[in-house]
Formats: sequence, structure tokens, C-alpha cells
Amino acid sequence: MSLVLSYSPNYFSIDDILASQERTPCKFLTNVPKLGKLNPASEDDDLAAGTSLELPIWLVQPLSSGRHAIIAADLPRIYTEPYREILKADPVAVDLHKFNLYFYEFGLYAKSFDIRGDVATTLIYTFITRFRKIMDLADNMGLDPLINDGLDMLERGLFFEGHKARTKLNNWLIQTGMQLEAANMVTNHKKRKRVNLEDII
Repeated sequence: MSLVLSYSPNYFSIDDILASQERTPCKFLTNVPKLGKLNPASEDDDLAAGTSLELPIWLVQPLSSGRHAIIAADLPRIYTEPYREILKADPVAVDLHKFNLYFYEFGLYAKSFDIRGDVATTLIYTFITRFRKIMDLADNMGLDPLINDGLDMLERGLFFEGHKARTKLNNWLIQTGMQLEAANMVTNHKKRKRVNLEDII
């Protein structure tokens, strides 16, 4: 997985497509004709103003923006204050896989509905705090085969890339029997210094 392609928005990123399919609660501000079937609790042909539904975030974004917004979006449940408090207490202990497979990428979309900016702050704090754990896991992957179960997809990508780099380094250290030597430039510089000192003395 290319980590660069995982960030949103990216038209060709499977991770971005799956993250934008996640649903977020919203309320319709105006009557919408011929879309009553979106609400399974209603038999009307039209969607009435005030109807609350959960829609994919790729659809919520354009409908809730602009001067004449059709819907008002709320934060997805996993970014509301109770969940943010859990993450503030100890992000390392949280199973992000259960929160959402695309916790960080979904959060990039969800933060546009958060006027106070708490979601963005939580995302950064969570990632920074958990990053050391991810690198520690990458160094000790052989200890537990289920070691990456609590990671979301972005963290899993970092984990596997880190483990791959660690494996390559270990293989290089084992297979390389040659001793490290100083570069010719450094050796020649030392010789010149020695010659200059002899001239002075």
C-alpha cells in the first residue's frame, strides 16, 4: 500500500473511497421531492424538512455546504465528545479497529462539520501518541501474530512498512561481513593534517 495514496481526497485511492462511504447523521432543512424512499420510516414520496437520516459522507459534504444548504450535518458518533474523552485519557489502549477501519481518513472528512476544531486536535493527538507504539510493534512483530488487530488501516500500513524496513536492516546487518571503513576523503584529509603538522614542527 502506498501511504501517499491513502490520504484524502484521492480519486484513485481505495482507502479514500471506503472512508468516504461511512455514514454520518444529518437533518434535512428543506423538503426534497421524490426522495421519500431514503427514509424507511416514511411512506411519503417526498422527504420532509426536519427528517433525520444517516447518509454517506461523500453525499453529506456537498449537500451541507454553500449558501443554500439542504441538510445540516452532525458529527459521526465516534468523533463526539464521549469518544474524544476516551481518546484523550489513553489513545494507546483504544482499539481503533473497533472504532472505525478508517478512523483517521474518515476524521479528515468529519472535521469539516466541527466548528470548534476538536476533531482535528483529537486526530493529531491520537496519532502522535500511538505512533511510538506502532514502531515498537513493528520491531517486535514476531512476539504476537495478532499484534496489529487494534490498528486502523492507516496505522496498519505504517506498521507493515516499519516492519519491512526493520527486517531489511536486520538482514543487512547479518549478511554483511565487511567492516565499515572510513571514506577515502576522510583518510586523505587526516594524512594532509599529519603532513602539515610535521612541516610546522
